Amino acid sequence: MTIDLRDKVIVVTGGGTGLGRAMTETFVRCGARVAICGRRKTVLEETAQALGPQVRAYPCDVREWDQVQAFLQAVVQDWGRLDAVVNNAAGNFLAASETLSPRAFRAVVDIVLIGTFHVSRWAGAYWIERHLPGHILNIVTTYTETGCAFVLPSAAAKAGVQALTLSLAYEWAPYGIRVNAIAPGPFPTEGAWSRLMPGSDFEEVYKKRLPTQRYGKPEELGALAAFLLSDLAPYITGAVIPIDGAERLQGAMFNYLAQVADREQLKAAFAALRAQQKS
Repeated sequence: MTIDLRDKVIVVTGGGTGLGRAMTETFVRCGARVAICGRRKTVLEETAQALGPQVRAYPCDVREWDQVQAFLQAVVQDWGRLDAVVNNAAGNFLAASETLSPRAFRAVVDIVLIGTFHVSRWAGAYWIERHLPGHILNIVTTYTETGCAFVLPSAAAKAGVQALTLSLAYEWAPYGIRVNAIAPGPFPTEGAWSRLMPGSDFEEVYKKRLPTQRYGKPEELGALAAFLLSDLAPYITGAVIPIDGAERLQGAMFNYLAQVADREQLKAAFAALRAQQKS
C-alpha cells in the first residue's frame, strides 16, 4: 500500500521554507502538483526550481483577502483544479507577554488565524458551488488546549485555528469536504527554530526533556500530511492529530522557560533573538 496523490492539486501556504517545504517535497514524491505561496517571491521561486515542474510559486500575503482570492483563482486557472489546501503559513517568536505590543500580537494572529480563514473560506465556497469534494489540512500546535508561556500570540491564534477546524469539519461534511489538523511538536527548522530557542544551552535542556530524546524529522510530518490528503483516509475528518513523540504529555512546549529564575536575563535572550532575525 502506497500513498498516491497523482492527479491532485494541493496548495501549501508558507510552502517555500521549513515544514511547508518539507510537506511539499513529500506531496511531489507522491505524485501531486503543488502550488506554494508566501510573501517572499525569491524564496518561493528557489524552492519551486529546486523541487521541479510539479511545483509552482505564487507570491501571496494570506492576511489580505484580495491577494488570497487572486492566488487561488490563478491556481485553478493554471492547473485546472483544486483538491486540497494546507494552511501552514505562520509566525511565532518568544516574548514575555507583558512586553508584547498590540502590533506584534496582531501580526501573528493575522497570519495564522485570519490567513487560515481566508484560504479555507475561498476553497470551501469553490468546492461547494461546484459540488466537488475537497480537503483542508491546518497546521496547529500541541499547546492549543493548554496554552503556553512566552508564545501567547501563537497559542491564541492556533487555538482559534483548531476551533475553526472542528467547526468546519462538522458543517462541511455533508458537502464531502474533509477538514483536519496536524499538531506538530518540536521539529527544528532554520527559520522558526532560530526564533524559538534562546541559545544552545536552552536547546540542550529542551531536548533532554523529550520522552524520545530526539526531535521530529520533517519527512515524518510530510508522511502524515500526505496520508491525510490521500484516498487512504476518506473517513478521517474533524481530527486534530499530534505528532510530537509524546512531548505534549509533560506540559506545554515552552512552559519550562518559566522556571528560569532571572526573568530579566530571559527577556534579554528573547530580545537578542529578535535582533538576530532583523539583522
